[in-house]
Amino acid sequence: MEKYSVLMSVYYKEKPEYLDLSIKSILCQTIKPDEFIIVEDGPLTNELNEVINRYLNQNTGIFNIIKLKKNGGLGHALNVGIKASRNELIARMDSDDISLPERCEKQLEAFKADPELSIVGTQIDEFIDNPDNVVSSRIVPTDNDGIIRFARRRSPFNHPTVMYRKSDLLRLKGYQTSGRKEDLDLFIRMVNNGCKAINLNEALLLYRSNEDNLKRRKTWRNCSEYIQIMFGFYRKGYCGLIDLLYVTFGQLALFITPTGITKIINKKFLRK
Repeated sequence: MEKYSVLMSVYYKEKPEYLDLSIKSILCQTIKPDEFIIVEDGPLTNELNEVINRYLNQNTGIFNIIKLKKNGGLGHALNVGIKASRNELIARMDSDDISLPERCEKQLEAFKADPELSIVGTQIDEFIDNPDNVVSSRIVPTDNDGIIRFARRRSPFNHPTVMYRKSDLLRLKGYQTSGRKEDLDLFIRMVNNGCKAINLNEALLLYRSNEDNLKRRKTWRNCSEYIQIMFGFYRKGYCGLIDLLYVTFGQLALFITPTGITKIINKKFLRK
């Protein structure tokens, strides 16, 4: 089975107990990573450093800790980690989510079964407070054609679940480093530039959800950046005018609609 790296970015606002569970879930994979890259996006708190140092001391030779002098944003931190990776296959991991034990093994099996794949994601189960309290799931298309169609309006992957090829990321110059939609931008560029993709048809990651997630999505900055990115892709022919209008009016509605109504729409139409 091919070796792989795990890539995580951490910044000072993360909670130590969440980071602890996240790192542990990767070290408990049925096929352990050959390398675990943690990019410290600016100085961390003592509590976060204690968590990282504890795992570092207990797992010799696996961790590659990269310390950035200042916080430069997720896209920049991930680009630094990608370039530092010693393996072709890189598994993304967020610092507050939990990967199920067989996640990476099943993704490696998909790459082995189809060497032409550039990116393999999975479904996610979203939980609040306790991992046993699963409240919803985000379901994305599983086949390459469905992913390309889905990408005309929404991100076709659950970002924390993806495993992708370093060579393709470098060819496309990685994540954008401005704005907050670095994953949406990257994924749409990938699937429209010859990167074959699939999503496994099972939830292999537990995604930590709360009301703050919805609040961030409802900000004007978030909504306007989404529209700007899709307008840029419309000009490149990655989506049609109807798709652009759908995204534009959808994001404007998200911004102006009261939070209570947005929760109902999100639960009824965007989650299962």
